[in-house]
Parts: sequence; C-alpha cells; structure tokens
Amino acid sequence: MKRRIAILGSTGSIGKQALDVISRHPELFCAEVLTANSNSTLLIKQAIEHNVNSVVIADESKYQEVFKALDPYGIKVFTGNASVSALACGSNIDMVLTAMVGFSGLEPTISAIKAGKAVALANKETLVAAGSIVMKLAKERGTPIIPVDSEHSAIFQCLQGERASIEKIILTASGGPFLSKTKEEIETATVKEALNHPKWLMGPKVTIDSASMMNKGLEMIEAHWLFGIEPSKIEIVVHPQSIIHSMVQFSDGSVTAQLSIPDMRLPIQYALSYPYRVDLNTKRIDFPVLESLNFYKPDFEKFPCLSIAYSAIERGGNIPCAMNAANEIAVESFLAGEIPFTNIPDIILEVINSTTYVKEPSIEDIFETDKKARLAATLILTQYKAPTY
Repeated sequence: MKRRIAILGSTGSIGKQALDVISRHPELFCAEVLTANSNSTLLIKQAIEHNVNSVVIADESKYQEVFKALDPYGIKVFTGNASVSALACGSNIDMVLTAMVGFSGLEPTISAIKAGKAVALANKETLVAAGSIVMKLAKERGTPIIPVDSEHSAIFQCLQGERASIEKIILTASGGPFLSKTKEEIETATVKEALNHPKWLMGPKVTIDSASMMNKGLEMIEAHWLFGIEPSKIEIVVHPQSIIHSMVQFSDGSVTAQLSIPDMRLPIQYALSYPYRVDLNTKRIDFPVLESLNFYKPDFEKFPCLSIAYSAIERGGNIPCAMNAANEIAVESFLAGEIPFTNIPDIILEVINSTTYVKEPSIEDIFETDKKARLAATLILTQYKAPTY
C-alpha cells in the first residue's frame, strides 16, 4: 500500500526534497497534505503538481490567493497554525514529515503522535525543547519516531539489527563555513559568509546554526532523547568531508558508521520507506578518488554554542527550551543584519541566566518558557547596537 504523507513545511529545503523523493516513487508514496508558512506561490505550484488533497497556508493574509488558485483543482485550502495540527491527524494520513523550522514544529508533532501517526522527524527543536514529554508520549501511544536529520538517520541505520549495548555515539560535524577561520575573523563575519556552507544546501536558519555549531549542540540533545544516551556519551567530531554521517561505538569496542555522499534525499527517503530501502539516484562514493577522511576535535572556545548546549541539557528541565528560543531570536536578528555573529551565544547565555528553572516541566511550562525566553531575547537585543552585517 502507498504511504500517504503529510509534509509540514513543504516549501522549505527538506520539504522540497521530500516531494522529489515522493515523485520518484509514485508506487510507494503520495503527498496528501502540504503546509507552508507564507510561501504561497511555491505551495500552489506543489499542490497542483502533486495533486494533493489539502494544503495549509499559515499566513492568513495569503489564504484568498491560495484558495482562488487551488479551488478549481478541488484541492481544499485551510489557514492558521491550528489547521496544521488538525490535518496532520487526518484519517487519510499514514505518516507525518515534520519539516517546519524551529519551535513551531512542536505542537503539530505532538498532535500527530496523539493521533497515532508515524512521525518522520526533521524538526530537531521539537526534542530540544520538549524531548522528555515527546518521547514519553510516543512510547505511551506506540507511535514510531523516525529521524530525518542525516546524523540521526545514520545512527538509526547503524542500530538496525544490533543487540549490543551502546558505549558511545559519535556525531560528525562538517565544521561549517568557519571551520578554518580564526576567532577574530568570525567576529567580523557577514551574513553572506555565514550562509556559505561548504557541503550542505539548507535553509538560512539551519545554515547559521551550522556556522555557530549550535546545530551540532541541538543534534546532541536530539540524539540524547531519540536513543536514550547520556550527553556525556555523545561525542562530537569534526569531519569536513561529510562522508561519514555519524557512528556508533559498541561495548566490545567495534564502531559502525553510515557513509554516503552528502544528499538529504537519502535520510528523507529512508525515513519514508523504513524498514525498507528503495532505489535512489544519488551519487555514489568513489573511494580511490576520495583518498582520505579527516577527523578533528571541535574548538569549544571558537564555537561557544557547543558548550552552551552541553550545559543546557546537563541542567535539563526547561533550560534547553529557553536556549532554543533565544537562539531562534538571535539568529533571526543576525540574518536581519542587526547584530554581529558573535553576539548569538552572548544573547543565548543571558536568556538562560534569566530563565526561571523548572525541573520537570509540563507542556504548558514549555510553551510558557518559550514565550518568556523570546521576550527576554528581544529585550536583550535592544542593548546590542551594531551596523548592518
């Protein structure tokens, strides 16, 4: 039977590549629901091309435009964030791909889990902000959560069929665009330089997170919740070639790794087709041409966001949620040219230090923490006066 997919965030990088995968395997998958925040033009094009059942445009000001374009095709159009969660729970959905950016992915992910839908998780912030709540709920409902991030997909693949206990998880990092830059050069980095990732084509928020290496900190927290591994047993290793996407070291000392040419369609397709593998026309590794694979310890001084992430998950409770919210606001401000790149970790730390600690937060506590942390970050930003970067 075909798997009927709801893609939450279809106009983003992951969403577009997921639709490419679906189009290449029409006998296995069909897109039933697409959602977008405000990119109405692309959403309309996608909906018609893939003959979907329904779409959601979260930006209510774009509703009439989308409705007029899709109504002649019999495609149902909804608006508002509440509609995203509602359609993810529909009886016509088998799997929900959560590819929304940031904290916005939490609510629809929880709704999909409650409805018993398999979740292909491409929204790491969901587990960073509320990992304990989400994983507990998924266990109670018997809902599978299959990782889409290339690193977590690699770990997931390495664990298939294994019965040995995990000694360590090794998360690989490309190092981003500033790997070879000095601390002084990073201080004056422009938005254009920060967005120039050497290996991966991603959305602007994820790309900036990669440049600050906060992305790897978020992935460490996500791995902690997905695989039940203590943060102290999750090692981050810089691997510039981005061929090994992550590794697992077992109790007998053996290490299993997943390798492939960088192409996000592979982990996306694996999540959609799991437990099966299907053909993918991606480039293959040519080992004689590759010649060597390099690994380095990350520079925690040059990339302080890594230390912040480890400290946040060690404290636990609602602190990772506050960290995530502050990072989203700070990254948005940097992309707008309002602050220098190196202000991002400064703002995150200030927000964390002003957050009221909740050891075992409820979902209401998580939403309240996110709200207050965003407000705190916005207020702190007024203290940072900078030219356009």
